[in-house]
Amino acid sequence: MPPTVAVHAQNLSKTFRIGFWGRKVRAAQDVSFDVEKGEIFGLLGPNGAGKTTTIKMLLGFVRPSRGSATVGGHPAGSIEARRRMGYLPENPALYEYLTGVEYLRYAGRLAGLGRKEAQQRGTHLLEQVGLADRADRPIRRFSKGMVQRLGLAQAMIGDPELLILDEPMSGLDPIGRKDVRDLILRFREEGRTIMFSTHILSDVEMICDRVAILIDGRVTDCGTLGSLLDPAARVVEVAARDVPAAVDSKLRSQSAQSVQRDGSSVYSFASEDAANEAVRAIALGGGRIVAVQPHRYSLEELFVKRAAGAKGSEAT
Repeated sequence: MPPTVAVHAQNLSKTFRIGFWGRKVRAAQDVSFDVEKGEIFGLLGPNGAGKTTTIKMLLGFVRPSRGSATVGGHPAGSIEARRRMGYLPENPALYEYLTGVEYLRYAGRLAGLGRKEAQQRGTHLLEQVGLADRADRPIRRFSKGMVQRLGLAQAMIGDPELLILDEPMSGLDPIGRKDVRDLILRFREEGRTIMFSTHILSDVEMICDRVAILIDGRVTDCGTLGSLLDPAARVVEVAARDVPAAVDSKLRSQSAQSVQRDGSSVYSFASEDAANEAVRAIALGGGRIVAVQPHRYSLEELFVKRAAGAKGSEAT
């Protein structure tokens, strides 16, 4: 395994048996990807796609039906692999009767830290996640965002090389999501590797270096957003004012769509060349260009396309 690879998953598959008759349910099938050291890697998929099951196989909480995985070059679930990682579950169950500093001190002791070191590191982490002024408040009085930040501090208590976060922004308000994103970026600046699962596309687009899309237990795409999305413009909008009637009539016949918006005429063209010709015609006719906006293929379109394709294959 190359020394630059923090996580390597090869054909991870898991089938559960549920119900009285032991009906087989496939949660993950042939999931393969690599997470490079020092990057932020997003595991993207709808609810029920197998993200949490994949993470639990990497942590060693669930034994795969077949396939293998390594963390830092060590088999997933081994003591050596676990020493290198911190984990935040989707719904952290913290001891609500403890205060924030008491909980981190307890987590530090479980991680093998001495009493003094656990106290010092817990205090430092509370400052880092913005909870220093609430260190002595019982956890039961924490908001959802505060619980997530304390959970991140708990995941960091052992000074891990790798952070695995399961839906860390789920259920947070916009301010809470921004706080968690900022913390993830800060952890990467410290040289750590972060892998997190989510179904929130905007979070992936803002902070991820690479992403894997998981649909119906399978990886459909994996790579940088630039490599997954078509860089060509899907449609180009040209907004202008004071367009002469003759030019307006000609552009309406050429454009795929034309509308009035905020006092401007907006024309949509299928190519950048056609949009450039329209801009030239408007300028020569004495009109004023307000904006030229290319609309490129988005992660949302790719995500929806893959999800729809999975449903279509099930139907057939």
